[in-house]
Amino acid sequence: MLKVVVIGGGWAGCAAALTARKAGADVVLLEKTDMLLGCGLVGGIMRNNGRYTAAEEIKYLGGHELIEITDMCARHTNVDFPGHKHANLYDITKVEPAIRNMLLSKGVNIKFISRATDVIMESNTKIKGIVLADDSVEYGDVFIETTGSTGPMGNCLRYGNGCSMCILRCPSFGPRISISYRAGIDDILGMRSDEVYGAFSGSCKLNKDSLSDEIREKLDKDGVVVLPVPEEDVNMDKLKLKVCQQYALPEYAENVVLLDTGHAKLMTPFYPLEKLRKIPGLERARFEDPYSGGKANSIRYLSIAPRNNSMKVKGLDNLLCAGEKSGLFTGHTEAMVTGCLAGHNSVRLSLGMPLLELPRNLVSGDLIAYENECIGTKEGLKNRYTFAGGKYFERMKSLGLYTTDTNAIKEKIERDNLIGIYDEKLV
Repeated sequence: MLKVVVIGGGWAGCAAALTARKAGADVVLLEKTDMLLGCGLVGGIMRNNGRYTAAEEIKYLGGHELIEITDMCARHTNVDFPGHKHANLYDITKVEPAIRNMLLSKGVNIKFISRATDVIMESNTKIKGIVLADDSVEYGDVFIETTGSTGPMGNCLRYGNGCSMCILRCPSFGPRISISYRAGIDDILGMRSDEVYGAFSGSCKLNKDSLSDEIREKLDKDGVVVLPVPEEDVNMDKLKLKVCQQYALPEYAENVVLLDTGHAKLMTPFYPLEKLRKIPGLERARFEDPYSGGKANSIRYLSIAPRNNSMKVKGLDNLLCAGEKSGLFTGHTEAMVTGCLAGHNSVRLSLGMPLLELPRNLVSGDLIAYENECIGTKEGLKNRYTFAGGKYFERMKSLGLYTTDTNAIKEKIERDNLIGIYDEKLV
């Protein structure tokens, strides 16, 4: 039976495992830690701005299980916060077990604490197997790299403020390695506006019990709390550090924005604790993730594989990629979009079928193709590509691609003859 090996169990890896399995492959999902979803364990924002359009596309293309679970686990729906409309905030304490159980029910073989350390090549352009930290080898026919772009710890030190003790837990489970690089393909590195490589993750988590009763009650009721920052602590320059450019708005320097995802999601890369505790209601605030959120956060976008618009890595015969490994994408929805396509195409690739490229009249297809065009320039390496804001959301609106009309989205996918494409069994 055709075997697909997915390396990395974040949102992109879970999406790839799902669609590869639906297409008929025997799927092994390798995850170096003891939980799935990676940054999705501390994320939680769905359906904000253009992500609504993309989420509906995922559903109608056949990745509906992912959207159904995040919708089901939502603590709040249709939430507005600065620069963003109609967001769903999923409960980060509920979504991982639900995704894990769904994949297991589909027959995906999930192997935890299985860190990839090297590759075994069959030829200069074809991977034979993935070497794991215990020296065992996971052989396969096609491989999908969804390892993300954060780590090892040395990168957080070199390009950031050191290891921030984030949810990725490199000290406990070991560093991420680049599969594509080990197979002979040079990585692409993203830059900040000042041309320093990488960018800080865009948010932290505060323990809700460490907040005032009033703030906690408002979070539970409304899902969002906006608190003004003392004038002497307003720092516009910190907006340049963020990976999430959709939140690099003046409101996020002039205010503290909190979202309820189970913990209180603090929409800033890091915030000195002594300054945070000057804000009324946050006098006892305590960071939940990263634990060093008073001085640092994880550094991302240091390991991107060159790929085509079907998510196949250039220069290798049987490696695809998705999520942040596949480009300067930001967000869970973006990871699902790329992961679903990579998983489906992994089976097509093995069977010698033409690989699917999503048409550019869909936001999913346009994002993948547009990022691939832009990343070839220095200016393009300084941007981030997301349905939720920044330059790409402006592009969505200018092209008429942004809509919350689910019937219109479905009709467009029907015209493209792509309804349920990821549900089709190919083997």
